Amino acid sequence: MNYDAARVLGGDQRAISRLMTMLERRDPSAAFAMKELDAYTGRAYTIGITGPPGVGKSTLVDRFTEHLRNLDLTVGIIAVDPDSPYTGGAILGDRIRMQRHFLDPSVYIRSVSTRGQSGGLPRIVKSLVRLLDAAGMDVILVETVGVGQTELGIMNVADTVIVALMPESGDSIQTLKAGVLEIADIFLVNKADREGADRMAAAMRAMLHTVSEPADWQPTVLLTQADRGAGIPELWEAVSSHRSYMNDSAQCGGFSPVDDRRSERRRQEFLESLQEELNQLVKTQIENNPTLQSMLDDVANGKLEPYSAAVELLKDGAPLRFRFLTDQEVSPA
Repeated sequence: MNYDAARVLGGDQRAISRLMTMLERRDPSAAFAMKELDAYTGRAYTIGITGPPGVGKSTLVDRFTEHLRNLDLTVGIIAVDPDSPYTGGAILGDRIRMQRHFLDPSVYIRSVSTRGQSGGLPRIVKSLVRLLDAAGMDVILVETVGVGQTELGIMNVADTVIVALMPESGDSIQTLKAGVLEIADIFLVNKADREGADRMAAAMRAMLHTVSEPADWQPTVLLTQADRGAGIPELWEAVSSHRSYMNDSAQCGGFSPVDDRRSERRRQEFLESLQEELNQLVKTQIENNPTLQSMLDDVANGKLEPYSAAVELLKDGAPLRFRFLTDQEVSPA
């Protein structure tokens, strides 16, 4: 077995960090390690935590992690942060609030930048979740950057999706506009000590009753004060109830909802990875192929129309042959 993969299976945090860095840098050897780790995935439960900026997601993750550790569960945390305008890396933001967990060998924390993706959730997050799964984490928390409707991508990562809101922000109306009602399994009204928290929770329950279609699982609405740890045990109870529902194989003719969701997640990850690799392949070819450079110049100078030129170049399965092409084999005609 690959050295890095073997150490990851043993829970070595340095090996986990090294392999994550290799994945982010698109190191080819990382693909071989992930191939070996794949057989050891499927045991962890992934919880997505999303919501508007300022709602207290980082504090919520911190307190939730504390509760899970008190239950003797190992925890992996992937915090998706905005890109730094200077380095392109992740801005850690409120991650400092989780510093008390950094020395806990049963907690692994990783900040990941959005990499400029409009969806707010980079494809690499799926690979990191599977890596932490193989490393033996019981629960994996994915905290998203919190930018409204772009958070819909969390459905393609998490087994249970928690949407955190807060009073006095108009979030209940924005939730409907963003389509978040369709993705949330559990709603939290955090900062519940503020005026209007009870009214907001009641409004959310009313909206759910109005717009939700009949289903075996109805989203739960909870009140929390994450900074004090209030409501966190109830949150875990709600997650556990949803997990039981998701693991019920009677729901879908022998296949559980979580199996269906994870299968779809793997399909999406394959398609996204394929698209990412093809994009990189095209970029490399354009940089190193004089004929393609000339074609790009003709497009820029108005000699070729962009869309028709691309279609002409890619006809007859050309993308699958890019890596084998020579300068003479590439032709715009």
